[in-house]
Amino acid sequence: MSARQACLASDVAVGQAVRVELTGERGPIPVAVVRDDDGDLHAISDLCSHGAVSLSDGEVEGYTIECWLHGSRFDLRTGAALGLPATRPVPVYPVTVDGEHVLVDVDAVHRPSEEN
Repeated sequence: MSARQACLASDVAVGQAVRVELTGERGPIPVAVVRDDDGDLHAISDLCSHGAVSLSDGEVEGYTIECWLHGSRFDLRTGAALGLPATRPVPVYPVTVDGEHVLVDVDAVHRPSEEN
């Protein structure tokens, strides 16, 4: 598979996240498309590795997103868990911006090592 349109760049404000569901080789995949505080776009699994709740409902700060339920933080660039109670990383996906279109390739997942 290849990158699929996730949303429009204008749909994601600085410091915000948008939940989308994309179809990959293994079926539907929930993805959080996030614009960090510098304005860069990232795509990360929308499911917290600790509580399986939506990360797109969390708070974005710098290059991290915080799970709204228990406060775990994840690095938007690597998926690494940066704070308890989460200890396992979440997948991140390559993002391409083509004009106004944000494309995400959920089949080219980057799964960081569980050791941080």
